[in-house]
Amino acid sequence: MDRPRVICHMLMSLDGKIDGRYFSLPETRPGLRKYGELRTFYGCPATIYGAATAAEGYADGSVFVSDMPEKSAEAIRPVYVGISGAENYIVVMDPEGTLAWSGPYVEKKGRPKAHVIEALTERASESCIAHLQCLGVSTIIAGEEQIDCELLLRKLKEFFGIDSVLLAGGGITSWAFAARGLIDELSVVLTPTADGDSGAASLFEAGSLAPAIPKAFSLKAVEVIENDTLWLRYLLKK
Repeated sequence: MDRPRVICHMLMSLDGKIDGRYFSLPETRPGLRKYGELRTFYGCPATIYGAATAAEGYADGSVFVSDMPEKSAEAIRPVYVGISGAENYIVVMDPEGTLAWSGPYVEKKGRPKAHVIEALTERASESCIAHLQCLGVSTIIAGEEQIDCELLLRKLKEFFGIDSVLLAGGGITSWAFAARGLIDELSVVLTPTADGDSGAASLFEAGSLAPAIPKAFSLKAVEVIENDTLWLRYLLKK
């Protein structure tokens, strides 16, 4: 393929939620452990997040216009490689470049140090892109108004040598790839819990990135984990 293999890997409650209060239940803990172990099992050098998910756990807030440098011709290159040959990457789909970063790497407890790649659109200002590049953050322009998921994947492989990516939410980001047939395997750790909160994010959610078009999956494997937790693996029917 001329793009990386995409594995969508998520922890989920019985009512399809990927976040919510059920995370605090003891019955969720085996699933959380398994979810972390499977990140190593798949061995993907890059993980893709939507801007909202990245803002919650990785970014340093939002960018302030006053903090940005003046416009620079260097800022409009379609791809800017801030770090060559990194072992791990975090790819953030941030169409307008709204997230702030303190440097080219992020570290989270229990996760390897990872180089940040901002996936942007032409809506992101030149000053925003220049700001990111000054920090050493890599940038990819992949679309005019919305992120072109397939173009992003091709550029990740061409410019960074990334052969596989873990797609880790949120639901709108995951659906953007599923709706375009770009998920090669769906990995779901299903916990024996339910949340019931209609406001909590679901595994797949149609949004501005892709419309609600029904998709079907075929079961690849099922594994029973301790305390009634399941690991489900599916293939997307294309």
